[in-house]
Amino acid sequence: MMFTKTISAVAALAALTTALPQQVVRRDDGGAVLIQNNLDTTVYAWSVSDSVSEMHTLSANGGSYTESWRTNDNGGGISIKLSTKQDQSDVLQFEYTKGDDDSTIFWDMSCIDLGTDSDFTKYGFAVTPSQSGNEGQDCPTVNCHAGDEACAEAYLQPKDDHATHGCPIDTTFTLNIGN
Repeated sequence: MMFTKTISAVAALAALTTALPQQVVRRDDGGAVLIQNNLDTTVYAWSVSDSVSEMHTLSANGGSYTESWRTNDNGGGISIKLSTKQDQSDVLQFEYTKGDDDSTIFWDMSCIDLGTDSDFTKYGFAVTPSQSGNEGQDCPTVNCHAGDEACAEAYLQPKDDHATHGCPIDTTFTLNIGN
């Protein structure tokens, strides 16, 4: 009887959590990225390290995806690739890497693999951190306005080091697609 009540309570909790809006889940290191789709079309996301995650679907007009900071087994960074197509073409990328001291998250936005008619360029995107940087850290907001094909706040070419920022590891970022 107690076992049945426990299973019922777990099932009720699971049903409740799936019915609630998605929120940023904070881990011990506290940081995460919340990607919010404000476009009238579906956005697809893949978290890529030394392997590619399953495809995540961000429904039109409010779908979201949240990822807590993780590491790449091969020592490189993580790229969350976003596309309006169900493949990894024409992608906007939120890229991040944990610093060696585990107190800093380095991040950037990359438009390097965007096509010329991308909805991300057409409707814009913005990243807002939950806090500003600590002493010596630059933790700005990034805003690529609708129609800006040469947004200076994002990578447009490989090895273009101006767009990388360092923030405290417990920073939560909100990436709004289609401001």
